[in-house]
Amino acid sequence: MPESVAVIGAGLVGCLAAVALAKRNYDVTLFDYRHDPRLASTSDRNLRSINLAISARGITALQFVDRAMSERVLREIIPMRGRMIHDTLGHQEPQNYGLFGECINSIDRAVLNNSLLDELEAYPNIKLQFGHKLARIAFGARHQTCEFTTTSAAGPQSDARARFDFDFVVGCDGAYSTTRSQMQRVIRMDYAQEYIDCCYIELYIPPAKDVNPAYGGKFSISPNHLHIWPRHNYMLIALANADGSFTSTFFGPWSLVESLDSTSKIEAFFVENFPDAVDLIGLDEAVYAFENHPKGALMCVECKPYHVAGKAIILGDAAHSMVPFYGQGMNCGFEDVRVLMQILDQNHGNRARAFDEYTAQRHKDLVSIIELAKNNYKEMSHKVTSKWFLLRKKLDTILGRTLKDRWLPLYTMVSFRADIPYHKAIEVEKRQKRILVYLQAVVILATSVGGYGVFKALRKALRRLQ
Repeated sequence: MPESVAVIGAGLVGCLAAVALAKRNYDVTLFDYRHDPRLASTSDRNLRSINLAISARGITALQFVDRAMSERVLREIIPMRGRMIHDTLGHQEPQNYGLFGECINSIDRAVLNNSLLDELEAYPNIKLQFGHKLARIAFGARHQTCEFTTTSAAGPQSDARARFDFDFVVGCDGAYSTTRSQMQRVIRMDYAQEYIDCCYIELYIPPAKDVNPAYGGKFSISPNHLHIWPRHNYMLIALANADGSFTSTFFGPWSLVESLDSTSKIEAFFVENFPDAVDLIGLDEAVYAFENHPKGALMCVECKPYHVAGKAIILGDAAHSMVPFYGQGMNCGFEDVRVLMQILDQNHGNRARAFDEYTAQRHKDLVSIIELAKNNYKEMSHKVTSKWFLLRKKLDTILGRTLKDRWLPLYTMVSFRADIPYHKAIEVEKRQKRILVYLQAVVILATSVGGYGVFKALRKALRRLQ
């Protein structure tokens, strides 16, 4: 008889985990506290989506689980070949991501989640249970008893409880994971939670009113860039949707957001700092968003271990919630699924051994990407306007194109090379950064003796590297 598994959380990572396990002949039950988000009555995204950027790690994981499924669920992706930096005068400057035209891809979170849920319907060994909120797990020698509070459209029913027995549990239930908190009752789990002083508010850029041939007729700005309005300690971003609209998000310190406590202050703030964005969003719409849309908090979670013997394991945000500034949250969560499945396969389904190996192998990568994500906020909101930063990025790109696989910029390793673990990427980047600092100093020094001096110094430095 096939082993049974409860997957807690029908978000992106939970859906992919359910498919991966079903393809390995487990009987899977996927639970979510929400009602089916594909239904018209539950389709409100509550304006807190933060559009997704899917890149090599996420795509590789989807393809690993099911290549044909990957093509179907990613049919609405929009390639983004770089950042588009907007200054306060409305000027735009592109900054490419890849060395040779590589792209990350924008996709609507709700569209992707619903597409993955549709894919689950094809598996007879996957059962969906919406309106089930995990309340408790009783870990046993042979079975794990999961107790749920069931909900209806009218809200929780205090006397409605459901209990199920499973061979093991996979928790994909987000940063405030109940699965994780239940595991903490029975194991000594190191755990750290950190709120970042950053509030986010979602805004919306509608499709172009007039036909714009430059951008395919329906986009008001380039759909093939991640747009950033960097203002040092706060910023606005925008990612394209397939219908021609953009999901835009404001990020800034809570003290700043709380100081904008009147319509007139919000209007003045937007007009002064984001004049071209106001033209795209509309001033009234921007003010309405600031006054009425939910104000989200950003939190990082680190923990270890990620499992209870062979009885339970956590993946995605439940194990490593991170801020969204490297675009790796979903990609990392999807990679969790791939890594776990590969280890399970190698251990011929021996869960206890596989779960131990997963924690030992994965922890250093997860700690690394959480730190990278926090650091990248400074880059997106401030450094992208620095001349010294841009000089170093140009040198990084020149070396990457010249030396190819012998020199890989950090962004390339993280976003376009799924074969390089996060922690390895950081180790390589630390070595390369020392060389970049040296080359930057050479360029600055050589500039004082003219263009020929710059060329000669760079040629000499490159010869040393080769």
